[in-house]
Amino acid sequence: MKRLMLAGSFLAFATTAGFADGMFWVTGNHATGKCDIVTSNPVVAGDIYFADGPYKSRDDAKLARSTISVCPKVDPKDEAAEKK
Repeated sequence: MKRLMLAGSFLAFATTAGFADGMFWVTGNHATGKCDIVTSNPVVAGDIYFADGPYKSRDDAKLARSTISVCPKVDPKDEAAEKK
């Protein structure tokens, strides 16, 4: 029953039109073994095993990613490439 209520609340949250403009999420990806910052509301399925957010800025998402225990430390070279 709890799972059903939780799934319903996520569905209601995800379907709010126009809410996600200019927002950022942190997602965990099994395929790459990394946590990525994305700009669209992610669907937790397949390789994506969690999503955290939304955050108002990329800097907020980076800070959040650094505090999530399952996310590996980000190499500064990768972070520089991420900005491009």
